[in-house]
Parts: sequence; C-alpha cells; structure tokens
Amino acid sequence: MRNFFRILWRVISAPFRLILWIFGRIFTWISNVSQDVKKLFTAEPEDKPITDTIAAALNEPKEFWGALVEHLDALRKHLFRALIVIILTTSASAFFIRDLLEWISEPVGGVNSLQAIEVTEPLGVVMRVALLSGFALALPYLTFELYLFIAPGLKARARVLGLITIPIAFLFFVGGMAFAYFVMMPAALPFLLNFMGIPTAVRPSSYIKFVTGLMFWIGIAFEFPLVIFAMAGMGIVRAKDLARQWRIAVVIIAVLAAAITPTIDPVNMGLVMGPMILLYFLSIGLAFIAQGRRERQHE
Repeated sequence: MRNFFRILWRVISAPFRLILWIFGRIFTWISNVSQDVKKLFTAEPEDKPITDTIAAALNEPKEFWGALVEHLDALRKHLFRALIVIILTTSASAFFIRDLLEWISEPVGGVNSLQAIEVTEPLGVVMRVALLSGFALALPYLTFELYLFIAPGLKARARVLGLITIPIAFLFFVGGMAFAYFVMMPAALPFLLNFMGIPTAVRPSSYIKFVTGLMFWIGIAFEFPLVIFAMAGMGIVRAKDLARQWRIAVVIIAVLAAAITPTIDPVNMGLVMGPMILLYFLSIGLAFIAQGRRERQHE
C-alpha cells in the first residue's frame, strides 16, 4: 500500500518536478552566462613576452600543441555557428528574392528589363543575390563570433571597445552600400548604358555582378576609419604620420577609386574619391582619439 501511494505521489508531482527542473536549468544557464560576461569584462589576459612564449613552447611542446589544438577547436565551434547563421540568413533572403531582385534592378527599370541569354543565368543570379544579402544580414553576428574568438587575448578595456565597435562597423558597412546604390549608381548607369549612343541590352548576370560587387566593396571601404582607429589604439599607426602623408594617401585613394569605379570618366571617379578622402581625414581624427587614450593608459 505504501508503494502504491509513493508511486501515485510521484505521478501527481511529476509535472511540478519537471517545471522545477526546467526553471533550475534556466537559472543555471543564466548564472553561467552572467559569470562569463563578468569574466569577459573584468579578467585580464596573461601578458607574457614573446620570447618567454617561444621558450615555453620549445621546452614544453606537449603543452604548446595542446593549447593550439584547444584554440583550433574553439575556432571550429565559432566557424560552425557562423556557418549556421549564414545558412539561415541566406534562406531568409531566398524567401524574399523576388523583392530583392526588383529593388536591385530598379535603376534599370526592374527585373522585366533584364534579358537572360544562358539557360542557367537566372538561377545563378538568384543564388548570388541570396548569398550576398545573407552575408550582409549575418555580418554583425559573424563579427561577433570573431570578437568572441579573439576576446580572451584582449585586455578588459579593449574587449569593451571591441563590443561597442561591432554595431558601428555594421552601420558603416550599410552606409557604404547605401552610398553606392543611391549616389554612385544613378550617376554611373546612364553613362554606361548610353555610351557612344549605343543601346545596351542588360543581362542579369553582368548587371547583378556589377551592382553587388560595387555595393560590397564600397561598404568595405567605409570600414576604413574603424580599422585605423583600432590600429592607432594598438600603437601600429600614429595620427601625425597619417596627417603628414595625406598627399600620398590621396594618390592611393585615386588608384583605389579608379579600380572600384565602374566607369572611366572623372565624374564618377570623383564620386568615389570624395567620400574616401573624407573618410581618411575622419580616420586621422579617430586615430588621434585612440592614440590619446592609449597614452593616458600608459602614464
């Protein structure tokens, strides 16, 4: 009889014990996450000279290879999660692929104005747009995974700065893509499509490759100030050196603009050079700020 009541009690209390177990697991997960977050922003990495690191690796090769395998395993996990996110964002982009294609081809009259020649051309266009838009959507998370991989080797202040930089970097990238689409393309396409008065039948593959490539590389170029800011914070570059070499920088920017610009006329090349020159001088200001912070930390 006693066993019967014990079994009955376990059956009756099973849902409540299940709820308590779920809440316990959630509480444990929250506690572990809070400890990891606290450690991320407070723990300082072991700062050893590179000579000591090389000597330790030569004296204890097993420990060195063990640490290397551990880092490679952590990198594998980060890459796997990043791949999963890219698959999800690419799948979501493929769901709205018709709207994306219509938006991208709007400067030339929409999708119906594109004329495919090869049988597999529309399929290749769809895959390219879905993959690139999926990459753009996943970029903040990809940057965050990269940050999580290198964060243990950074100091606490650098970790906080890196975490703040992630959304700013994404905004710069989106700003560069918007500049390419709304400023450069309306100025470049009329010149390209009516050059020498020859009418152009726009192919989907060439047009989509041209537009997506232009938007991507201009978006990457807009990341330049943040790269300079990070390099100045690490002491690799100095604001005075950047300001002193501005003439050489303008020449380099002109070469890059000529490589990125889809046309050979100076007007469109100037549309690329102007923002890049402004970004360079913005980089000098950011480098001055980062350099000042670094010098105050070492006082």
